[in-house]
Amino acid sequence: MNTLLLGIGNVLYADEGIGVHFVNYIHENYEFSHPEHQLVMLDGGTLAQGLTPILAQYQALIVVDTVNAAGCAPGEVYFFDFDNAPPEIDWQGSAHEVEMLQTLTMMEMMGDRPHTMVLGVTPTVIEPMTLGLTERIAAAVPLMEKTLINYLTKLGWHCNKIANVDIAELIPQSYIPRLSMGDRESGHKPQGQDPQDIN
Repeated sequence: MNTLLLGIGNVLYADEGIGVHFVNYIHENYEFSHPEHQLVMLDGGTLAQGLTPILAQYQALIVVDTVNAAGCAPGEVYFFDFDNAPPEIDWQGSAHEVEMLQTLTMMEMMGDRPHTMVLGVTPTVIEPMTLGLTERIAAAVPLMEKTLINYLTKLGWHCNKIANVDIAELIPQSYIPRLSMGDRESGHKPQGQDPQDIN
């Protein structure tokens, strides 16, 4: 089974970039191995529907993004099956969040959506031309990391921590796609278009 770890977000809008920052962080700090399965990491930016031909090639998908949750404080971490979302998740957040919902729903209607898990955090600040994370969102990263690693471990993945790079160290260059062709370490990559080439 091929699994895609997909970071979604606009890194130039402060906390809205957490999905991309987090997947870059996991890529720098971990190696993953499984006797039967492959894991690919991808910076999806804000492409959403443009990613459909890539997403359709995977049997499992883990989307990392901001989530809008009614009545919840900033920095709350959620991890749920897309088919069984908590009732407070209202999908009325940023434009790319809404578009990602539409993309997954459309793929479901077409019958080609992979099994989808969502790892999300409620944002504090979504402000144009702000590169970085607020304190509350940065503080949520260890719980997001633990949640992801625990989930993959339960599925039989060996998760080897190879570095201790702080997420803040990766943010200054995050506007340059690091994982646009998938996981560089394993050599696995999406067989569709490079997201940079999708209009």
